[in-house]
Amino acid sequence: MNRDEIIHAFDRIRVWQRGDRRAVHKPLLVLYALARVLNGDAAMVDWNMAEPRLKELLEEFGPAGSSQTRHNPFWHLQTDGLWQLDGPPELLARPAAATPTLAELRKSHVLGGFPKALRAALAGDPGLAATIASRIADAHFPESIRSDVLAAAGLPPDIADESPRGEQRRRRDPAFREKVLCAYQYRCGVCGHDLRLGRQTVGLEAAHIQWFQAKGPDEIPNGIALCSLHHKVFDLGVFTVLPEAYQIVFSQHLNGNDETTRRFLSYQGAALILPQAREYFPQAEFLNWHREEVFKKPGRGSAGP
Repeated sequence: MNRDEIIHAFDRIRVWQRGDRRAVHKPLLVLYALARVLNGDAAMVDWNMAEPRLKELLEEFGPAGSSQTRHNPFWHLQTDGLWQLDGPPELLARPAAATPTLAELRKSHVLGGFPKALRAALAGDPGLAATIASRIADAHFPESIRSDVLAAAGLPPDIADESPRGEQRRRRDPAFREKVLCAYQYRCGVCGHDLRLGRQTVGLEAAHIQWFQAKGPDEIPNGIALCSLHHKVFDLGVFTVLPEAYQIVFSQHLNGNDETTRRFLSYQGAALILPQAREYFPQAEFLNWHREEVFKKPGRGSAGP
């Protein structure tokens, strides 16, 4: 395959399940494997070495409970033609759907990695590996946490994208941010932050409730005006908003020193500061998506989902 064909092969990895459901197992495995290539590590990695890293990545950036199936991409990525395995012949002879258990992969010390020709292409062209990593991060994670995902996988957080010229990708509505901020009267829906420098807002952003990467629309009912801090932690699943009551619920996994935790949890159970017109209120379908696909369950208090 030439350079553009390799890029498009990674673009075609089967990841989204049942429409807008998040399935980031394969993307996170690929990012981890790309970091190994750029760091000059061995071509194949033992599952016992990869497992703790994938577990950490899924716990931090995947839907709640996704780390329980952390072994799936290590086995199934081979069906995309971008991964190869080495191990006991009787294990590797299984049909693709017959996924080994965690214990089987550990005991058999199964090795996984990019096929030889693909790895050579990636190792010989660091810009190619960087482009693939950048595209994967952009396709599956919002900008607010993109650099965190890349850094956690072992990649430079400012990695560049050298995409093929002239390709068409889903376009964002450039007016989305301004429409959402106007609807929320230029203040954070959690803390009320409304700092301005002259006419410019400072540290205020428009957050997608259902991520754009998960087919979330650029529409006001799918947006919340949030300060940069609350935007980032919202995308990390630190808190969610309940439909109808518009009540803010924080994750039980949130922790920090007493002052930091107290400051965050002062909004536990509070109502979201709603936009100025009911037609702009966050829609239940988007809030439900966030609760199921991003929020780190369980929630705190009796109102927690």
